[in-house]
Amino acid sequence: MQRIMDTSRLAFPAYILEEKRLRDNLQLIASVRDQAEVKILVAFKAFAMWKAFPWFREYGFEQTTASSVNEALLAVRRMGRRCHTYSPAYTDRDFPSLLQCSEAVTFNSLSQLDHFLPQVRAYERQHGRHVSCGLRINPEYSEVETALYNPCAPGSRLGVTRSELGTLAEKWPDELEGLHFHTLCESDSYALEKTLDAVEQHFGPCLSRVRWLNMGGGHLMTRKGYDTKHLTALLQRFKTKYPHLQLILEPGSAFTWQTGTLRAHVIDIVCRHGIQTALLDVSFACHMPDCLEMPYKPEIRGASHPDRLCYPYVYRMGGNSCLAGDWIGDWSFPQPLKTGDEIIFEDMIHYTTVKTHMFNGVSHPALVFEQENGQRVIWREYGYEDYENRMD
Repeated sequence: MQRIMDTSRLAFPAYILEEKRLRDNLQLIASVRDQAEVKILVAFKAFAMWKAFPWFREYGFEQTTASSVNEALLAVRRMGRRCHTYSPAYTDRDFPSLLQCSEAVTFNSLSQLDHFLPQVRAYERQHGRHVSCGLRINPEYSEVETALYNPCAPGSRLGVTRSELGTLAEKWPDELEGLHFHTLCESDSYALEKTLDAVEQHFGPCLSRVRWLNMGGGHLMTRKGYDTKHLTALLQRFKTKYPHLQLILEPGSAFTWQTGTLRAHVIDIVCRHGIQTALLDVSFACHMPDCLEMPYKPEIRGASHPDRLCYPYVYRMGGNSCLAGDWIGDWSFPQPLKTGDEIIFEDMIHYTTVKTHMFNGVSHPALVFEQENGQRVIWREYGYEDYENRMD
């Protein structure tokens, strides 16, 4: 059952999603969708907090993209619509369930297409329902600088290159109705423009043979300074050039960019070799994995970012798991930190909330929704049973 709180301070760690900021993002993305006349999907890999789905539906965002059976089931059960499904590798065990939950399925390779296309045909005959099939392509162009997130790096396992496509470009299967590419990561519309040039260069003849083109995710249109007018004009021009194509985008993190925080607390302060570490009741490894994977250093409210130490009191932030590398540093503060102080990590809703885990049995932060009137509702708290059930 949801609990309503009227306090401005939490005694426990929590992700807090803010309704006002969420609505602002939804309104902006809806405006781009309507002006450009494109389809925009909600990507569960970036955000799957399903109690927020009513707000998405309010702005007309009911269609989603999934990459697993669990995400596909979430689309049907919590969003009420079948999804667009893509996975680098489908299995015979999972594919029948995915078909039941999908209105479109995209394949990552020609071998996967050959293997599963007969199953799609059989499903359609048995159930009398069409499932649109697509193929992920690799235009071999990406401006993503972080190797971990670059889908076009040499040897990438993601998508079919033009040379690999071979004679399929001339002998196109009737069942293959769409193309999908994903080369962006928190990118702007100018990176998309160059990517579309590469797509046309490598796959231009194929565009006339399909009905839809999915431009994937990474379109960070809600970031301050993003040129949404250029994006809209770009999509309109492309649509004019290929009027038969339904254009699809999966903005991912754009929906919940800067819409909430992770609230933590200082539980101890240790000083070793002149380094002061504020030990927190959250973990970078468990609750903010991008900080270790990318690495990414978030803003802390009231503190100076590690790249610009403006204040006199410098602290490393330490997580509460036993991983030696569960820390990020260093931030500076205008006043000394003390046990019990609240530490507010900014922009911790997209991707962060879906990547968490319970290494060491570290408890998951609560999920809290802050309404436009400032009132907070606890959507979910986690306890021992959640940890035990994962190992059941």
